[in-house]
Order: sequence, then structure tokens, then C-alpha cells
Amino acid sequence: MRTLLWLLTLAALAVGLSLAASYNQGYALLVLPPWRVELSFNFLVVLALLAFGLLYLILRGVSAMMGLPAQVAAFRRRRGQIQAESSLRDAMRLLLEGRYSQSLKRAEAAYDAGHAPGLAALLAARSAQLMRDDERQTLWSGRAQEHDGEVHNARLMIEAVMAVETRDFDKARIALDQLNRESGRHIAALRLSLRTQQGLGNWHGALRILRQLEKHKAMTREQAAALRRRGHREILRGFDDDTAALERYVKDMDEADRNDPAVALTLSRALLAVGNVAEAARIIEAALAEQWDGELVTLYGEAEGGDVLGRISHSEKWLLEHPRDAALLLTLGRLCRQRELWGKAESYLDASLSIEASRAAHVELARLLDHLGRGEEANRHYRAAALEPCKP
Repeated sequence: MRTLLWLLTLAALAVGLSLAASYNQGYALLVLPPWRVELSFNFLVVLALLAFGLLYLILRGVSAMMGLPAQVAAFRRRRGQIQAESSLRDAMRLLLEGRYSQSLKRAEAAYDAGHAPGLAALLAARSAQLMRDDERQTLWSGRAQEHDGEVHNARLMIEAVMAVETRDFDKARIALDQLNRESGRHIAALRLSLRTQQGLGNWHGALRILRQLEKHKAMTREQAAALRRRGHREILRGFDDDTAALERYVKDMDEADRNDPAVALTLSRALLAVGNVAEAARIIEAALAEQWDGELVTLYGEAEGGDVLGRISHSEKWLLEHPRDAALLLTLGRLCRQRELWGKAESYLDASLSIEASRAAHVELARLLDHLGRGEEANRHYRAAALEPCKP
């Protein structure tokens, strides 16, 4: 549409000029002795326009020739920038593909071209580290630090990742602490911090970070539970015979952690080892109220001393809900034996064996019968225990 309008305008202008020229009878006289030239005014106007056009073209040509070196330089800069951008993209792609040697070469090319030198240096350092080339890794890490303003946070993260992978956990902790102070920890940094604290053996710190990751739903429930159990287990190992410290730790624990069956089992064993039967029993009772667990039930009966009658009462209440639980019946048999309730002990142990034969139940019943002077029956259960596979 625009082209059509231009054509119509030009046609109208041409018609107007031709009509104006037809009514113009003027002429121009040019005198340069001894010559005289007489021209129509219309022709003179045409010649002037042609001369102006020719002069304009000459000047444009000269200007273009004068600016040619600058244009060539600009073209080369654009081409170099395009090549540098391509090198940087290739370096990232090759790094993700696992072609570390080629990634390093492309990153070096991007750095030499001066395109995003900080990022190029980080890519080169990471590629060198994955190639186990310590010399070039150090070189490129130093160059990345020279351009720190461009990639500061990225540099700290990459340094932490590389330090964790080489098990230099102190260096990783320093980088992550700096990142946390300056910009806060995001999910990836928290995950890396968790690995760092594990590597340093700081399980208190690891559990704190684990709670943050759970809050952000950055770990599955199964992953978090496994790490939490390991964390508490490692911490409990450090208490040795420090009963007061152990009891403080148990008291300060989150209730949800205490009620986890695996954690409760570890805590109870640690408390029993220092003779705190009452606290161990409370932990087992609270955990079993949340989730039934055979190992906890068995440990409940293995604990010697404490409020045995109270534990018998608890166990009999559980028996109403779990009447055919062989481990619970075995526990009741053991507790009754502790209180010298011989008849009830024998009854519970027989019931346990009738549901599921186990070495532990046979041995408990054999000891009970031996104590009651029924040696032949005791020997029969000892022999049965020897034939049973080793299980609780």
C-alpha cells in the first residue's frame, strides 16, 4: 500500500513538473567571451540537478572509502564476538556432555577473546578439575578470581563443589560460609553444606541443615530419615560414658526425631549402656505409641532393672492391640521372669513359640525351666535353640 502511494505521488509530481515546464518560456544566456550559449531555463534546471546528483555520489564514494578501515575493524570485532560467544556456549555444552578436554579448549578460546572472562575461567577451572589436572585448575581458579566482580557467587559455589569432590571439606566450608554471609544459602548451597558438615564430622551442624532442607522440601522423606538416623547415631558415639551430656542431648531432641523407631532404638541402647533404664523405657514407649516396631519391643524386654512392673503393665496393654505379636510375648516373658512371675513368664514364652519359633524364646524358656529345676525340658529347648536360625 505504501509503495502504491509513493508511485501515485511521483506520478502526480511528474505531471505537475511537465505542465509547469510547458508554460515556462524563459531562457538562460551564458557568456564566456568569445563564446555565448543560450539555453532554455528548463534545460538549465535539469543540468543543475544532474550536476548536484553527480557531486553527491562522488562525495558519498569518497566518504565510504575513508570509512572503510573502521568498517573492516568493526566487522572483525563483531565476528570475534560471535566466535567468542560460540566458544563459551560450546564450552558449557561440552562440559555437560562430559568432554572435559574439549570444553577446556573452548573456554580458553572464549577467555582469550575477552568474552565473559570470569565465566570462561570458571568453566576452564571446572573442566581441568574433572580431568584431574591440578596445575591448570589452580591457574584458571586464579584467573576467575581476577574477574571476581563478574562471577563472585558462582566462583564460591564452584570452589565449594570442587573442594567437596576432592574431600577438602575445610576449604568448602570457608567458601560456603562466605557465600552465606554475602548472599544467603539457596537449596544447592544447603545441599553442599550438608555434605561438607558430614565430611567434617560435624553432625550437629548436619542435622540443622537437614531440617532446613526438609522445610524447603528439598529432600525426600526417606533420604532425610536415613541421614537423621545416621546423624544421631554418630553424635551418640561421641558421648562415651558422659551420662549427663547424653541425657541433655536426649532432652533437647525434637520429639519427632525421638519418636522415629530407628532413632529411638539408638537412643535407648545408649541410655541402657549408661544404666538409665527409666529414660530408655520412656523413649521406647513414646516411639511405640507413634509406630509399632519389633526391635523396640524386643529391647524393651531386654532392659534389666527399673520399673519392671510398670513395663509389664504397658506391655499387657499393647498385647490387647497386638495379641499375636511373638516379639511382644517374648518381651512379656522376659519381664515376668525378672519379677519372678514364673507361671506367667512360662505362659508368655510358650505363646511366643507357638506363634513364631525363635532362638531367643527357646533360650529364655530353657533358662526359666532350668531355674525351676525342670532340666529335661530345659535341655529340649536348648537343643531347639541351637537348630533355630540366629534372630531375635
